[in-house]
Amino acid sequence: MTYFLWTSIFFTNKIAFGYSKEQMMAYVFLVLLVSAFVFSAPSNEKVGEEIGNGDLNSFLIRPVGYLRYWLTRDWASKLLNISFACVEFFILWLIFKPQIALTNNAILLTIGLILCIFAAMIHFIVTKIALSVAFWAPENTWGFMFIIWVCIETLAGMVFPLDILPKATLNLINLTPFPYLIYYPIAILVGKYSIVSALQILLSALIQLGIYYVLMIGIWKKGLKAYSAYGS
Repeated sequence: MTYFLWTSIFFTNKIAFGYSKEQMMAYVFLVLLVSAFVFSAPSNEKVGEEIGNGDLNSFLIRPVGYLRYWLTRDWASKLLNISFACVEFFILWLIFKPQIALTNNAILLTIGLILCIFAAMIHFIVTKIALSVAFWAPENTWGFMFIIWVCIETLAGMVFPLDILPKATLNLINLTPFPYLIYYPIAILVGKYSIVSALQILLSALIQLGIYYVLMIGIWKKGLKAYSAYGS
């Protein structure tokens, strides 16, 4: 649907919102790949449940940390998911044969790919912060995750590039972790930012990653102290 929307917009325009048709088509198709990599996370379906029903107990006595265990499983899922997404990408490309334009700068390509890795880590951390509500109110876990997904759908750049919004609005969104999940990695890969700007975005993503990591560890330590499970 997004593909047809942008195709209709570029039917009468060579440039729209600062994007060429080739850049926008690249953005639309890369959303498929990047979202498949970043958002593949089986832990989002299991962590809240395991805390709520007491299954977390069996993990606490293991030598491998609980979050580290799920991080490993999530990354295995991402590798599998991205392989299927690549096949889907190739099939869609054969059907629609869109003209796409990526940056030909190796530095920007490298920064964009590093940002994809940062995006996956930020997504893991932010969702675990949301799921930590299960320590105190396990019945509300789904609600918090729903809020996170609404934010991702609207603020991550899955439907449209965020820089088509007013600058003041984008500056506010930049205070959240969401634009680093989809928009910034892809915008850099399609050549919308200079090397200097891309490095600044990379630094901002690293700072966000550090802040939310510290927050996650702090919340989980408090949650484990308050944790009380009944039964085996």
